[in-house]
Amino acid sequence: MRSLFSCLFLILFFNVFAQESAKPEIKPIVKIDSLYREDQFYFSVTYNMFTDLPDKFKQNKFSLGLSGGFLRDMPINKSRTIAIAAGLGLSYQNYYQNLTISKDPAGAPVYAVNNYGEFVSNRYRQYSVELPIEFRWRNSTFESYKFWRVYLGMKFSYAFSNTSLLDDGENKYRINNNPDINKFQYGPYLSAGYNTWNIYVYYGLNPLFDSSTTLLTGEKLNLKTLNAGLIFYIL
Repeated sequence: MRSLFSCLFLILFFNVFAQESAKPEIKPIVKIDSLYREDQFYFSVTYNMFTDLPDKFKQNKFSLGLSGGFLRDMPINKSRTIAIAAGLGLSYQNYYQNLTISKDPAGAPVYAVNNYGEFVSNRYRQYSVELPIEFRWRNSTFESYKFWRVYLGMKFSYAFSNTSLLDDGENKYRINNNPDINKFQYGPYLSAGYNTWNIYVYYGLNPLFDSSTTLLTGEKLNLKTLNAGLIFYIL
């Protein structure tokens, strides 16, 4: 009798164990956001150049540009691969070149293009608030943050601070918030790439200086900015 009960117990034990082992795995339900947005923080690093150069104008050293801000994404198609975005940011632009800005006896700015041997150092820098508005194409999905993108936009900037520094070997000139600088600046830009790394190019449509600004030679100063580098997007 004892042997019979032992056999029955073993049969029941293995039967229950087999049933427990055969239970299907219950996976957690993952909620998929099919109405996702590509709201992003951006950060760019650029090499700053000029176009529409006056005679004998040259740049030296590395003219650095930095900008960063936030963009709000607004998809306009069902698959959310096309969107419009608007944002707000800050930028710092630094230029080394041989366009010198000194002062006349009355304190007014004087502009000239000098050879590099005629001064010790010369630079211009500005700080701006920027408003980018862009048209976006990307092949993103709600399942992946890695995708190809092409963003074409227009950037409007307000230069709230600018400074030019000149050391000609005899005198040092520092001009803050030069009234001849166009405070409102604007131009198109393009960013394209994959995932975090993207190339970036911006071209200023209006001159850096007011249209009435002239050099000592009488030539109109019509410099326009051209920035090229990398832009990074962070979700």
